[in-house]
Amino acid sequence: MERIDELERRVRTIEERNANVERDKAWETSWARTALVGALTYVVIAVFFSFARLPGPLLNAAVPALAFVLSTRTVPLVKRAWLRRRARR
Repeated sequence: MERIDELERRVRTIEERNANVERDKAWETSWARTALVGALTYVVIAVFFSFARLPGPLLNAAVPALAFVLSTRTVPLVKRAWLRRRARR
């Protein structure tokens, strides 16, 4: 009976860990995270460009922020296509 209890405990531990991993994965791929990081990127770069006295800091800071958002959203599409192509080989 003790062996079954130990196995049940281990299974529960694994299931809890898997649930945590799924939550973390959901956050990593969420639009909320992408928007947050994009916005923070924009603010930090705009401040840097302002201190560096570069022309048009607010407009020019949008370029790297948008590049981050686009790369974050398009890389998974490219990855899926690549994996499908590789699976056919």
